[in-house]
Amino acid sequence: MAKLALKGGKPVRTKGFPSWPVTGEPEKRMLLKVFESGRWWYGEKVREFEEKYAGFQDAKYGITCTNGTAGLEISLISCGVGAGDEVIVPAYTFVATSTAVLKVNAIPVFADIEPDTCNIDPRDIEAKITRRTKAVIPVHFAGLPSDMDAIGRIAKKHRLRIIEDACHSWGSRWRGKGTGALGDAGVFSFQMSKNITSGEGGIILTDSREIADAARSYTNVGRGKDKPWYEHYILAGNYRMTELQAAILLAQLTRLKAQTEKREENAAILDKGLKGIPGIKLMRNDRRVTRRSYHLYIFRIEPKEFGVTREKFLEALSAEGVPGSQGYPFPLYKNPLFQRKGKGPRYCPLSCPYYGGKTDYSSVFCPNTEKICGDAAWIFQSVLLGTKSDMKDIVTAVRKIKDNVKELR
Repeated sequence: MAKLALKGGKPVRTKGFPSWPVTGEPEKRMLLKVFESGRWWYGEKVREFEEKYAGFQDAKYGITCTNGTAGLEISLISCGVGAGDEVIVPAYTFVATSTAVLKVNAIPVFADIEPDTCNIDPRDIEAKITRRTKAVIPVHFAGLPSDMDAIGRIAKKHRLRIIEDACHSWGSRWRGKGTGALGDAGVFSFQMSKNITSGEGGIILTDSREIADAARSYTNVGRGKDKPWYEHYILAGNYRMTELQAAILLAQLTRLKAQTEKREENAAILDKGLKGIPGIKLMRNDRRVTRRSYHLYIFRIEPKEFGVTREKFLEALSAEGVPGSQGYPFPLYKNPLFQRKGKGPRYCPLSCPYYGGKTDYSSVFCPNTEKICGDAAWIFQSVLLGTKSDMKDIVTAVRKIKDNVKELR
C-alpha cells in the first residue's frame, strides 16, 4: 500500500494552518473611533502611525503612502535618481523593484543573488557599476536583511544612494538597527499578504530630513513644508494614506513584535528538523541579523539528491496538508516587459535617447537566480504563526516524502 497521501496514503495533516490577517478588538476600536469622528482623511492617526512605525524601525522620519511600489518611486526621486541613471536591482524580487526604476525614467541593471540567502550579491553589485550608476536597491528578501556592511562600503566607494526594498522585513534588524533605516531611504509595504497589513499602503523611512521633506512633498501633490495649501512646488501626485488605513495599522503594530518573535521561533524548529535531510538545502543564517521578520520560510530542493523535482515535491507536500509555493518561476529579466524590443514612447525609458546605453535584457544571465527559480520552495508567513506541533508536522511531511520518494517516480 502507498504511504504518501498523493498516492492514496493517509496525510500527515487534515487541519489547516493559521489564517491571515490576524484581527480583533484593537482594529475594531480604532476603526470605530475614526469612523465616528468623521475625520477619515490624512490626519492625526496617519501622523501617529508614521511616528510609531519609524520608531519601531529606528528611523527618524516616516512618510506614509499608498503602497510599497509608490514608496520606491518616491524614494528614488527624493534621492535624486532620474533620467538616464542606472539603478542596480536583484534579479530575484517582485517586479515593482525594477518598474519603480523605470517609472522615474532610469534604467534597472540586474545583479545576481547569493544562493544561500536569496539576497543581492555584493560582488555582483560592484561588477555591474558603470559611470551611469546612481543607486542600488537591496531587497531584504523573505525578511532576511541583505549584507548591508558590504553594500554600504560599495555605496560609499562609488558614491551611490542605497534605497532599501524592505517590503518583506517589518521588524528585521541588522546589527541592532531596523531595516529601512540602514541606507538613504527604505520602503515597506502593507499589502494584504504582508506581515502587517491594511489591505494596501506603504511607508518610506529615512534619517535624512532633506529626503523626508522631498518625499512628503511628492506624496502630497507637491506642496511645500509649512507653505500655503494651494501653493505647489514640484510635479508630484496624491499618494496619501487615509485615517482608516492608519487606524488598522496602529492596531496591527501592537502585535508585530510578538508575531515576529513567534515566526523566528518556529523557523528555528523548521531549520533544526529539516537540516540534514538529503536534497534539502536551507538558507544561511547571519549573526549580524539581530531580528528577522520571516515573510517567507525558504528552502531548496536538489532534485538529483532528493530524488524528485521541486514541482512534484510541492504537489506531494500539499497532499500531506502543508501549503507551499515555488515562488518566482523565472528571473525578473525574463518577464515580457524586459524581453520586448522596439522604439517610441511605448518603450521608454529603455529606448529613449537620453540614456545612450544598451538595454538588451535578452543577454542577461544570473546563474544563481536561474537556479533558485528552479529549486526554491516557499512557505508563507501565516504558517509560521502556528504551534510547535504544526512545525513538527511540516518536518514530518518532508521526511515522509523523502523516505517514500520512490512512490513519486
